[in-house]
Amino acid sequence: MSDRKTPEPVRPVARRNVPSADNERDLLSVDRDGLRPLAERMRPRALDEMVGQRRLLAPGSALRRAVESGRVHSMILWGPPGCGKTTLALLLARYADAEFKAISAVLSGLPEVRQVLAEAAHRFADGRRTVLFVDEVHRFNKNQQDAFLPHIERGTILFVGATTENPSFELNSALLSRCRVHVMEAVSPEDIRQSLQRALEDEERGLGGQSIRVGDDLLLQIATAADGDVRRALTLLEIAAELSQDEGGLITEATLAQVLADRTRRFDKGGDQFYDQISALHKSVRSSNPDAALYWFARMLDGGCDPHYLARRIVRMAVEDIGLADPRAQQMAVDAWDTYDRLGSPEGDLALAQVVIYLASTAKSNAAYAAFNAAKSDVGQYGTQDVPMHLRNAPTKLMERLGYAKGYQYDHDAVGGIALDQTGFPDAMGERVYYQPVARGLEIKLGEKLARLRVLRAQARGAQDGEGGGDGEPGAGEVG
Repeated sequence: MSDRKTPEPVRPVARRNVPSADNERDLLSVDRDGLRPLAERMRPRALDEMVGQRRLLAPGSALRRAVESGRVHSMILWGPPGCGKTTLALLLARYADAEFKAISAVLSGLPEVRQVLAEAAHRFADGRRTVLFVDEVHRFNKNQQDAFLPHIERGTILFVGATTENPSFELNSALLSRCRVHVMEAVSPEDIRQSLQRALEDEERGLGGQSIRVGDDLLLQIATAADGDVRRALTLLEIAAELSQDEGGLITEATLAQVLADRTRRFDKGGDQFYDQISALHKSVRSSNPDAALYWFARMLDGGCDPHYLARRIVRMAVEDIGLADPRAQQMAVDAWDTYDRLGSPEGDLALAQVVIYLASTAKSNAAYAAFNAAKSDVGQYGTQDVPMHLRNAPTKLMERLGYAKGYQYDHDAVGGIALDQTGFPDAMGERVYYQPVARGLEIKLGEKLARLRVLRAQARGAQDGEGGGDGEPGAGEVG
């Protein structure tokens, strides 16, 4: 393939990308009429016009070299809304001098996919490549994703899938193995501000001919409100520009108050951002950082998370990470959930916030959680062990004659209230130690008591096998 020069930023997109009657369903095709919104008009025409993505598209980076040389590969673009996934796909087609086709996994089914692939095959036979951009590719099922595989392998298409979800969980391994995953980041407010400034100055595509005036601080306010989404920022600027006509083209604080009144932060319920934020909340509680925990709790509420979901997760935190170091925590979490059910939002939110602060501030222990997991592991390892005869119940004479309950010592009748030489495990396992209290909170007392009991049990069984540690600090596993 012959080398091609990097196109000039102002070179118009080839007319062959203009939607026609036979591809009117292609919702992502670029419309060329004069009614396009500002965000579409200002879509970058060259890599140097893109804002953000410095790591991915830095001069000399592998992807940039591939794009500029026209030797692009099939790829998955993973990133939040408005970070430039569609724009980068368009630029790939432009630099590679390839046909650009786009479909949306939300609106397209397998018949539409097959039609687009058939057209790409005919185009390939004529010596022309096709960049096939699939928006929201994670919404395609396995069969739909598999339809692309042979065409990617043969080179019929240069596949570019865009997703806001983690490809590891949402895409087939077969598709992932044929594509390179590129992670795109949310665009910073300062980078977005530069994009807005460019739109204000551009007389050909932007607002340069309208004499719009706005202070740098207000421009940064718009950029921050866009929450990493360049497209959203340009839309907000366009609305503000329209409203400013009543002020002679001056965008004021009052103008922005109208434009930004209903803005919300990015929060994808059920998506990666959702689980990243609940993870941050849980780990901040575990790390005894009430301020960070309160921030993530407020972030999730602000994003529209169901408070009942948060209440359930808060109870889980109390059980898993506070445990027996502070047994009050679990009841407080349940009480906060009940309070929310009685009051609803916003009053009930405070009850949940209060318990988040308490959980993050109190003593922590996962000893019970770890002990339960260890017990489950032994259940799986040892299988179905018989219950020792002395621990079985003997409600009938026949069962007594068979030896059920023989040798059982009733602990309340034993000296000290505990039959120390009586085992509680199946014979094949021996005594086990799962629960290891930490030296925090109530578990300090529990640990001291259990350590004494374990020493006394070992002494009582004394000569059975010699294991168990008379030092008062038995380890996990068998103690005698």
